[in-house]
Amino acid sequence: MTTSSIHFGRFRPMHALLAASLATGLLACSSKDDKKVATQVAAKVGSEEISVHQINQVLSRANTAGASPQAAQAMSREVLEKLIDQQLAVEQATEEKLHRSPEVVAQIEAARRDILARAYMQKIAGTVPKPTPVEVKKYYAEHPQLFSERRIFNVQEIVVAAAPGLVQQLRSFAAASKPVIDVANWLKSKNIKFDGGSATRAAEQIPLERLAQIHALKDGQSLVLESPQAITLVRVASSQSSPVAEAAALPRIEQFLTNQRASEAVAAKIKELRAATKVTYMGEFAKADAGTPAAPAPAPAPALAPVSAASSNASDYTSAIEKGVAGLK
Repeated sequence: MTTSSIHFGRFRPMHALLAASLATGLLACSSKDDKKVATQVAAKVGSEEISVHQINQVLSRANTAGASPQAAQAMSREVLEKLIDQQLAVEQATEEKLHRSPEVVAQIEAARRDILARAYMQKIAGTVPKPTPVEVKKYYAEHPQLFSERRIFNVQEIVVAAAPGLVQQLRSFAAASKPVIDVANWLKSKNIKFDGGSATRAAEQIPLERLAQIHALKDGQSLVLESPQAITLVRVASSQSSPVAEAAALPRIEQFLTNQRASEAVAAKIKELRAATKVTYMGEFAKADAGTPAAPAPAPAPALAPVSAASSNASDYTSAIEKGVAGLK
């Protein structure tokens, strides 16, 4: 199972602060002797109400960590104004009966299906136990290429379609540490089409199954990677050491392992449901399922997906780890 790119919504601690700051601003009193009572209604648009809960729902999807009470209140106000604009648009759409148009009805149904499916997946993910501190530290120790021995690589690549005898020739070039320009000139002399390029990648931006091989190379060394459709010669033009301390990495590793386990649990449950449910393909999809000719194979792709740049600062690194160790797909 490859790493998870699924991110499940979580209640952030800042929400309580946001709710409290907004509620404070919405206190009302009937007279100076009456007790102040917090209301859950933030605004009325005509006869429709916008609640504090609606505002908090929007804020829950934003990055509000570390916001001061003043900033939290400003964000709450901004969200409220947007919800007011939204409600005005909803009322006009309803008045013009747009909610009855086939296109809108289809979109509403699609949104409903998506919300229900996500809710079910979140429920499954919520049952997955968190990794223990021992498991998190073990991951750090077992992946020095990502942490204690992390490097940032300047790599060059040449990608060609798989062909008999070609991989042996490219391997001989790699063993001799031939410059990429020499390999390209040889391919041109043989009228062999190829793609090429260079990029800077941090260790976490390299697929995990390839990282150990790339990490083993010294500057100026190359290797050849094979797939059914393509052959890729990868050369490490240069690299620099950029380790990440254990204390900085552990929280992100914990999040990554949690996401990974959640993804695996969801995939396993969906597989179980598929096995227990009869799925019948219809029309053209039934023909494809019966064994009609497959679509043409895609053009050869680089073994390492190109990126524009890889920053070496700690914040970019930890962000990548939190997302599931970016690039490990």
